[in-house]
Amino acid sequence: MSIKFPFVFFLLSLVIIGCGEDIEFKFNAPQKININENLTLSVKETNGKELDSIHFFLDGKRITAENNESISIAKEVLGVHTLTSSIFYDGISKKLNNRIYFLADQKPSIYTYKLINSFPHDSKAFTQGLEYHNGFMYEGTGQRGESSIRKTDLKTGKVLQIKELDEKYFGEGITIMNSKLFQLTWQSKIGFIYDLETFEKVGSFSYEKSKEGWGFTNDGKELIKSDGTERIWFLDPKTQKEKRFIEAYTNTRKAESLNEIEYIDGKIYANIWQKNTIIIINATNGTIEGVVNLNSLRNKVSKPDPNTSYVLNGIAYDRIGKRLFVTGKNWDKIFEIELVKK
Repeated sequence: MSIKFPFVFFLLSLVIIGCGEDIEFKFNAPQKININENLTLSVKETNGKELDSIHFFLDGKRITAENNESISIAKEVLGVHTLTSSIFYDGISKKLNNRIYFLADQKPSIYTYKLINSFPHDSKAFTQGLEYHNGFMYEGTGQRGESSIRKTDLKTGKVLQIKELDEKYFGEGITIMNSKLFQLTWQSKIGFIYDLETFEKVGSFSYEKSKEGWGFTNDGKELIKSDGTERIWFLDPKTQKEKRFIEAYTNTRKAESLNEIEYIDGKIYANIWQKNTIIIINATNGTIEGVVNLNSLRNKVSKPDPNTSYVLNGIAYDRIGKRLFVTGKNWDKIFEIELVKK
């Protein structure tokens, strides 16, 4: 779940043989940097010769830094980036590339929880996605031959409406937007669109850039999906095309295996696969601002079949009532909780 950065600086060298002499360029750049620090880049020729000009690029876009000049990266997204230096010397033009990691500028806050309420939940449901909408709980379940979308009564746990997937699909996250229910599948690279009232399938979409389909949510403007890595993708709600992504990082490391997600007041709450943990991610730049420990919550549900996963996997939010709900795979309860900062 972490990535190690053993060196503070990474030097990339390029040796050019010409005009009877060796020309060696060295591109100096940090391998990692917190976004509250200024970024300094430099290129030198090891024999001390002056270079005609140097241009620097971040992910292919020109940045205004001069050689050895510091620039702010405070507004950049976190994660891996590519630095490029274009060097001009004695009629020669060469490019050097470095990889750099932008990290958060502070440690995440630690949260525990206060149990507010509990509600019955179908223990046979292999929960993959959870969403509260207009007084009802909607759920997407997984496992091939058992995957479904369903509408349930929160207070009783009764399944009011259900539609099963073809047995070749492994259902994953769901989200509701513009009177439609969107559902991902795991490894099939396809998602489905349903009419929210009838559960009639009205469309499908593919995702080519992201690795797989895991968690699904939306911010009212874009669809948002996780793919089992540290990346969170933003999709056009009309075409479902993947437009961009952010990566979830703390001040020292990335968080892998992001699973079920929920958008809440400008933050993305994400469950870590096989962990009873939720992380709170800044939806703009990927900063992990909080970590929620829910280990003790699992002890409050009846143990299901030992062959099941039995881990936290389900986050839903009542935007009107400001209520946060969580559940897990094959849990017999849905819990309403309140987060408490330590």
